[in-house]
Amino acid sequence: MSLVNYSNVELLRKEHVVLKNVNLTINDGEFTYIIGKVGSGKSTLLKSMYAEIPIESGEAQVLDYDLTSIRRKQIPFLRRSIGIVFQDFQLLTDRSVYDNLAFVLKATGWKGNDEIDSRIEEVLKEVGMLTKSYKMPHELSGGEQQRIVIARALLNKPKLILADEPTGNLDPATGEQIVRYLHEIASQGDTAVVMATHNLGLVDQFPGRLLRCENKRIIADNDGAEAVVREEIDTEILELDDTDVESVNPETEE
Repeated sequence: MSLVNYSNVELLRKEHVVLKNVNLTINDGEFTYIIGKVGSGKSTLLKSMYAEIPIESGEAQVLDYDLTSIRRKQIPFLRRSIGIVFQDFQLLTDRSVYDNLAFVLKATGWKGNDEIDSRIEEVLKEVGMLTKSYKMPHELSGGEQQRIVIARALLNKPKLILADEPTGNLDPATGEQIVRYLHEIASQGDTAVVMATHNLGLVDQFPGRLLRCENKRIIADNDGAEAVVREEIDTEILELDDTDVESVNPETEE
């Protein structure tokens, strides 16, 4: 089953074309990497899928929502069906792990305390963090915080998980654990995972479908493509991230 369908899509940031002629399909159970140079549009593509960035032209459907005509009041319902894993965690720092997760469930329509308790227990168990529910975010390591973020993404049993540089703030060993777990989620066949990353070592270790952002286009992996991308990315300062396109000179998008 297709979860994402883009046809001849164009995406803009600050009136500058970031991606054009995007043709993309994501199916159930697929694990897809989005790779490319800094400022190439990886984060822009992911943000368009949960309607943070509008579709400028073309056709785009995500989970049966038409992104070209989606109404503002429909966007929260779309986002409830998508799990989002951020590089910088974005946990609420003034409340415990349990309260972070309960906040999301209540905000998305869950009402019964017993049901909320049960679902939180389920997702924390899934990510190996069942004993950490009382902890505050600052009491957790980076890897533990990212596991909580994955648990948060799983709360509403999404068909699609979008992970934007989820290992960017983690040490290599912890990053491997996070990607391994995301792979396990996709391998169960019910949820697709789309992950933007600079780390081609992870791509080698945990194979998946490979798409790259290059020259304002999305290009499917083919013979030699990975070697080309590896050479390009090796020239970049990997600490940089393209999540804030405003920090990138628009001229570098071309």
